[in-house]
Amino acid sequence: MRANPPVLTGLLGGSFNPAHGGHRRITLFAAEALGLDETWWLVSPGNPLKPQAGMAPLAARLLSARKQARRARIVPTAIEQQLGTRYTVDTLARLVRRYPKRRFVWLMGSDNLAQLHRWKDWRRLARTMPIAVVARPGYDREAMTSPAMAWLRRHDASAASIRKRGRWSAPALVLLRFDPDHRSATALRRANAGWAEDVLGGDRQAPLRDRLTFRTLRPEEEA
Repeated sequence: MRANPPVLTGLLGGSFNPAHGGHRRITLFAAEALGLDETWWLVSPGNPLKPQAGMAPLAARLLSARKQARRARIVPTAIEQQLGTRYTVDTLARLVRRYPKRRFVWLMGSDNLAQLHRWKDWRRLARTMPIAVVARPGYDREAMTSPAMAWLRRHDASAASIRKRGRWSAPALVLLRFDPDHRSATALRRANAGWAEDVLGGDRQAPLRDRLTFRTLRPEEEA
């Protein structure tokens, strides 16, 4: 009897403050390029590298992510709150242990690659799973000359190697390029400072429900 193939799952982390069409577009592009079965959006309870001023409630950010993820193989989740992890490296390690039948790929924009060397234990993060970097306008040069890129460059890999679903090893860096998307959460907040209240319907204490917590996993994924 042939074993079921692993579910190839992309992970895109961020504040999603708010989620917007640019998040959706780069996710769908990366999913097509890498042959992903689905992508989880990890809506962060709080980014240590970002100021908390102007950060909308987690419930509003998760709801905005759900709206953008409709009719796509995208699962927005606030699982970091459940796991109790604060740093990406710890979140990824927990997810790998929790879902051993899945193969994960970390997705990030080139703006994050430019500052990856500031992340906690970023080399350990890179050894946990492949990293696919999607170009973002205005950050390519900074990303390509960053300390993290200097270390990761020797681990360059192709999108085809991920699509083949082989037993790849990490570190592995895949660079993805497509037509730039200039949308940003910062611009959306400037255009509508009350977006969180609009999403929550004025209830800033709306209950936080996480689709990933209640999702139906395949039998072999159950702990």
